[in-house]
This record gives sequence, structure tokens and C-alpha cells, in this order.
Amino acid sequence: MEKQHLRLILNGKSADRQDVRDAVDAVRGMGHDVSVRVTYEPGDVARLAAEALRDQEEQRIDTLVSGGGDGTLHEVVDAVLHELPESEKPPFAFAVLPLGTANDFAGHIGMDAADIPACLRFAARAPAKPMDIGTVNGCIFVNMATGGFGTQVTAQTDPALKKLLGGAAYLFTGLQRFSELAACEARVEAEDFSWEGSFLALAVGNGRRAGGGIELCPRAKLDDGFLDVTILPFPASGKVIDLLSTLLESGVDDAHHGAKHGVIQRKSQCLTVETSEPVQFNLDGEPMNGQSWKIAVRQHQIEMRR
Repeated sequence: MEKQHLRLILNGKSADRQDVRDAVDAVRGMGHDVSVRVTYEPGDVARLAAEALRDQEEQRIDTLVSGGGDGTLHEVVDAVLHELPESEKPPFAFAVLPLGTANDFAGHIGMDAADIPACLRFAARAPAKPMDIGTVNGCIFVNMATGGFGTQVTAQTDPALKKLLGGAAYLFTGLQRFSELAACEARVEAEDFSWEGSFLALAVGNGRRAGGGIELCPRAKLDDGFLDVTILPFPASGKVIDLLSTLLESGVDDAHHGAKHGVIQRKSQCLTVETSEPVQFNLDGEPMNGQSWKIAVRQHQIEMRR
């Protein structure tokens, strides 16, 4: 196997993990170079991404590895793309070292977050494949953009509760906030469909999972040039808990439950969402607020080890 040069941008929260140190030692033991950069404060990811691009000009970097959760992956990819013209692709591939709580993107590509050394070995030897990127009002997302009540639950769920309960924490938070539920009126327009009504949550996926392993876009593919759109219409009175429970147990790809709740699923390259009231969209966990959203796909914008 050809010698690989990996640059690991490591979320500072994971810097003292022994399995991370074991992973770096294991990959170096395979004959590869691994250089590690650790974040400490806001702005570090952008600085380290720019540094990787500069270093690449003098000494080849084959893979830029994001060591953290889905938010860290988002930050790393976003920071690199921000440094480049939109028409220019990054000079290296990306990879994931899943050290977060949910690790939804890593789960999609079949990585086992319980075996960190195996994940870094995978980053060193897996093929680099083209991958799409989504955008919301020009801001990128790697895995999924979600909007509506479900987004607020994800953003406000206590980190300690997430660690204890995993995906169930999101449902628990939803139940706690039940009295605050309100329908959000929206109009969705895409190439070959339109929809208007009130929704509980809306997901636009490049990947399949969000919210701690819930398959909101179960048919999404990372390289097909499309985004998968899932709309969860606001259910009839008394059915909200039933819908949240279904999401937690089986995602949206259960034919019986999907039909029962009127779940809408489509593929699109470009869509617009207009809402009657301000709503929050989360881009890989990064929040945005507004009422008008233009969502699009950039086909094969990056390469990912997967």
C-alpha cells in the first residue's frame, strides 16, 4: 500500500482519549504519516484548515481527517471550502474519526465508533470517492439540514442526557417541550413537486441519519447528485407522541407508519422553503434562523474516504 499522509484535526475535547492515541500509533505503525492538530477555542478549525491548504503546497496531504462529531466534520469541510473558489475542489480527500455523541454521518458510511483505531486505519486505506455537498442559502452541510420543532429538540437537548440516553434523549426532550408544540406553515417548491401545509419537521439529507441515529432520509445517497427531502406533516391532535415514537423506533421508512402519518419523501436538486413564521434550520447541528430558504446540491464537490 502506498504511503499516505494524514492530517488529523482533533476536537480538543477528545485530545486526552487513549483510543485516539492508540489509533495514531497504529496508523503510524502501518508506515503512514499522521500529523495532529488540536482545537482549543472558537476559530481554531478555520485556522487549521487554512494551514492544511498551505502545507499541502509544500508537502502532500492525502487526507484531512475530522476528529470529532458531525459538527466537527461540518466545520472542517466548511472551513476548507470557504478558502477555495466554489469551482475548485479541495486538493485532498476527507475522512472521519467519529468521536462525537451521535456520529450520524459515520454511521451512514458504516464506521464503528466503538473501535477508533479501526476507523483511523480505514481513513488511511479506504478509497476516496466523490461526494455531494448540500447548501442552504449558500451555507454548506455535509450530512443533513433539518428544520422545525425537531430541530429545536436537537439543538436544546442536554449533552449529558444525550450521552446517557443516546437517540432516546431527543424524544425525551420533545415530550418535555410538548406544551410548546405549534404547527409551522410552509410552502415547499422543487423541480417536480410542491407542497403546502403545516409541518412538525422537515429534513433535507445528503446522508441518511440525524438526531442520534434516526433515519430521516433512509434512501439518501452521498454521490447521486440529489438531496432527499422528507416532510413530516403536523399530525392530528393527540398524535404527536405517536409520530415521535415512530421516528425513534423505525425512522420514516416504515411503509405502514409513513402512510399513517402522511410522510412525504422526494429527491431534489434544488428546492425553496418559505415559512409563515421564523423557523430554525440546523445544518449538521449548526443553527440558522429565517423564513426563506433556498436549498441546493453541489454534485461531487469533495472526495471522502468511505
